Amino acid sequence: MSETNIPASEAPNAASGAEIMARARRDQESIARHLTNPRRVVVTGMGAVSPAGFGVDALWDRVMSGETAITALPGDMAEEYRVAVAGRIPGYDPIEAGFSKKEARRLAPFAQYAIIAADEAMAASGIDLEAEDLTRFACTFGSGIGGLHIFQEQSTVLAEQGARKVNPLFIPIMIENMAAGHLSIRYGLRGSCTSTVTACATGTHNIGDAFRLIQSGRADMVLAGGSEESIAPMALAGFMNLGAITKETDPRIASRPFDANRSGFVPGEGAGALVLEDLDHARARGARIVCEVTGFGSTGDAHHMTAPDPSGEGVARSMAQALAEGGFGIEDLGHLNAHGTSTHANDLTEATALCLLAGDRASEIPVMSVKGALGHMLGGTGAVEAVVMACALEHDVVPPTAGFCDADPACPVRVSNAPVTGYRQKVALSNSLGFGGHNATLALSPYVA
Repeated sequence: MSETNIPASEAPNAASGAEIMARARRDQESIARHLTNPRRVVVTGMGAVSPAGFGVDALWDRVMSGETAITALPGDMAEEYRVAVAGRIPGYDPIEAGFSKKEARRLAPFAQYAIIAADEAMAASGIDLEAEDLTRFACTFGSGIGGLHIFQEQSTVLAEQGARKVNPLFIPIMIENMAAGHLSIRYGLRGSCTSTVTACATGTHNIGDAFRLIQSGRADMVLAGGSEESIAPMALAGFMNLGAITKETDPRIASRPFDANRSGFVPGEGAGALVLEDLDHARARGARIVCEVTGFGSTGDAHHMTAPDPSGEGVARSMAQALAEGGFGIEDLGHLNAHGTSTHANDLTEATALCLLAGDRASEIPVMSVKGALGHMLGGTGAVEAVVMACALEHDVVPPTAGFCDADPACPVRVSNAPVTGYRQKVALSNSLGFGGHNATLALSPYVA
């Protein structure tokens, strides 16, 4: 894997002040025009790396199989951290994944995962970077906890060897925004480059931010998503001591979203990346359109540092916002990709929220959670789940929820361990909930010309 794929013709040039100002005025004219007439936003490329393996096809096949990709952790890790299972990328090695030794040293795992997913998404989009105005191509990509491996490693160096031995690149390797930074550098993307961090809602919020950038005329294309290396010792210890991780030792039933016997989440790792694009721009270059982003909701619980508001009101408002933006009502909702962490509090809150929003129809709407198959990828999970939801719309199906067996009477929603096939939908929703009370909901629809 080369360190950069920037076309020579698009390398940053020393534009004059007048040229820069003229471009800014054109951008503002675009924004003003689209504030009252928002642009339609479509997905033209997707990529993923996850416990299912490398690529969107591997992800989709595993989710549709109804079988989990969660595996047992090595005995020494299980004993030390009291975590028996995890959703790990199978056989991951940075050199075998295509990174040079230098890149492997300078890129934290979460940044490596982001690049792998983004490379697939960019290739799938068919974009010709040499033909594009890269000042109109933005990047919004986040991570919930960033490079905890490097943080722990360098903390040990500081304690044992002193300050002078700490890696001078420690900070830029570790910090959460560097996935976005590396992607911008890699492809020469010179539009807005941001990284929204909202814990487990990070991936969804970054896709929502991308949606807003294009709607408003601030960008024509955006590379968006989330990435996480959550199986770091520091993360395992913290989550286990918090009581959030399951103590289940059998990988097949460790993550059981909405199940009566659920006992906590399973940590997972990976990344999802999507190329979002203005519809007219996509049409003009003959791009294959996967689906349309039709709405985005974002609310705060204002309730508790780690626990969701049990009333479900914040989650319900987020879902309502996403539906309303696309001109949809609750009667149009095809299915809900729930955050569905397999913790008691989260699943109960989401079920309560759907019942609050949909009333009597709540029991009719298919609900599924990817986390039964993959575990919880924290800041990466919303992006990976957006990829799954887009595939579901393409194939007219609602995927099964791996691990689900016994319905919880306290969660009266329609969850199934079998796929719902031949199921054409107007709109589907994907929820992500993060520590701090962050709620984010993405609405996707089949593309209709």
